[in-house]
Amino acid sequence: MPAITLPDGSVKQFDQPVTGMQVAESIGAGLAKATLAARIDGRLADACVEIDHDAEVALITARDREGLDIIRHSCAHLLGQALKTIYPNVQMAIGPVIDDGFYYDIAIDRTLTPEDLEKIEARMYELAERDHDVIREVVTREKALATFEARDEPYKQEIVRGIPEGETIALYHHEDYTDMCVGPHVPNSRHLRAFKLTSLAGAYWRGDADNEMLTRIYGTAWANKKDLKAHLAHIEEAKKRDHRLIGRRQELFHIQEEAPGMVFWHDRGWQIYLQITDYIRARLKRQGYREVHTPSLIDLSLWEKSGHADKFMENMFITGSEERQFAVKPMNCPAHVQIYNRGLKSYRDLPLRLAEFGSCHRNEASGTLHGLMRVRGFTQDDAHIFCTEAQIGEEVGAFIDLLYTVYRDFGFDDVLIKLSTRPEKRVGSDAVWDKSEAALQQCLEDKGLDFELQPGEGAFYGPKIEFSLRDCLSRVWQLGTVQLDFSMPARLGAEYVDENGDRQVPVMIHRAILGSLERFIGILIEHYAGSMPVWLSPSQAVLLNITDAQADFVTATARRLRDGGLRVDTDLRNEKIGYKIREHTMQRVPFLLVVGDREVESGSVAVRTREGEDLGTMSVEAFLAMAQERIDARN
Repeated sequence: MPAITLPDGSVKQFDQPVTGMQVAESIGAGLAKATLAARIDGRLADACVEIDHDAEVALITARDREGLDIIRHSCAHLLGQALKTIYPNVQMAIGPVIDDGFYYDIAIDRTLTPEDLEKIEARMYELAERDHDVIREVVTREKALATFEARDEPYKQEIVRGIPEGETIALYHHEDYTDMCVGPHVPNSRHLRAFKLTSLAGAYWRGDADNEMLTRIYGTAWANKKDLKAHLAHIEEAKKRDHRLIGRRQELFHIQEEAPGMVFWHDRGWQIYLQITDYIRARLKRQGYREVHTPSLIDLSLWEKSGHADKFMENMFITGSEERQFAVKPMNCPAHVQIYNRGLKSYRDLPLRLAEFGSCHRNEASGTLHGLMRVRGFTQDDAHIFCTEAQIGEEVGAFIDLLYTVYRDFGFDDVLIKLSTRPEKRVGSDAVWDKSEAALQQCLEDKGLDFELQPGEGAFYGPKIEFSLRDCLSRVWQLGTVQLDFSMPARLGAEYVDENGDRQVPVMIHRAILGSLERFIGILIEHYAGSMPVWLSPSQAVLLNITDAQADFVTATARRLRDGGLRVDTDLRNEKIGYKIREHTMQRVPFLLVVGDREVESGSVAVRTREGEDLGTMSVEAFLAMAQERIDARN
């Protein structure tokens, strides 16, 4: 006779074992119709799972985040059902939930096209509209193997063989289609009414390049048509903002096959890069950082001592010379310890803050490369603070203040924070990890900042705080990080003399605000859709003559504006002024300065913005003052 305690504290008594769906029915028909699953004593379960003991039960609907994931996972099964009706010989591999949707990896003896996706999606809707029940069946390992052997599903058989002894194996039946999953899934296909197949890709089985290549079908699914429509509009807007397209259109950068994952910066894109580095450099100087520069090639033995070789060897570029092995540095931290170690330090020298725009390289898999967002050659706004344990709170607190200031200046106010603790594979004692995790948590609490705990996601040498920002499309980008390291300084022989004359190992704080400059520029391009703030724009103004008669005035005025500190271009082509305005508007130049005979006579310029606003005619000095005010405000 289980007693069921609901989230509001009320208790319902039943005289026999009961399912989550029956609990919902006892409350009301509307809730039963909306129920997708149940959380029983904190664990998600299918609505059909029996509860034979006193339990705390929460009913899951599409309004819950877990409910949306259940819908998406069930859509992956619906995709499998549709595929089997169209291509009976297709073999299903794995189909998990991902952000905003799902995918399914399959083996199929043909190349699928976008037109095929439309046909598969239409069949999915046909099947969902049958409102068929989804039946869960717990089976033995032997039955699961026999089931998938009969269905000619070798990938499913391999998954079954890898399930640990004693773990529940559940089959889910969608009419004549059978799949396997830990669940839960929707109880009926009527809950699957808002989905779309979005794209195709290749994927190795189990992510191993030594395995066979499968076809991956991506899809998105939502609780209702309204949410689906909004998401698809969001995707279209994201496509318009794709930094690769804008970068090509505005001639900012390019990447080519001869240097995969490496960026060729054009002059306009390099101007953005320089503005960012100059801005960060000025901020760091005010914070007492010392800028350094370290070699790109360092003997592999140093990376072995630091522990990086054991952790990152597969992502490091290795080269050789005179029977020595060198690594192209994937990060800067061991090199900064070498600078610290030049000369014995006193406690009076601490904290010592070393910063570097470090050029790093990592051998990322070719399939993961994506414009500026994922590259092999990149620059980090990296720094390391060597300090005493007593200085940790002040240093981390100052860094957090700096980080928020920088993000605001770039136009980001929504910052998410995660505290990542010790991973399974790590260096250092548990006592050291206890101390360092507590120190970071205390820093966040002292600042009054909300944060999410991420157990097991810390760096191999220490815990870390991750800072992510949300862009104008509500996408979240992880950028900044601060990490405490009690281990690497000791491994690499860093010491200082304390006030008692004893030698101590300093704490090493790893920290970055933007992370990869390449990636951050890609984020900025998409956030602003190519319309960079005036202070970051490659060209802040362009002077446009109407006829050749104004050419000398345009040239002289451009010189005056450049002397005033603006980045200015001229367009003296023999083209109609309307054509010039349209072209530079598309290039997202903030100010378009039109010069005709009247402007020459009055020594002025007619000012338009890239948004089409006419700011009227003003003197060159007045325009320069107005532009400088906007630059200084960083708006």
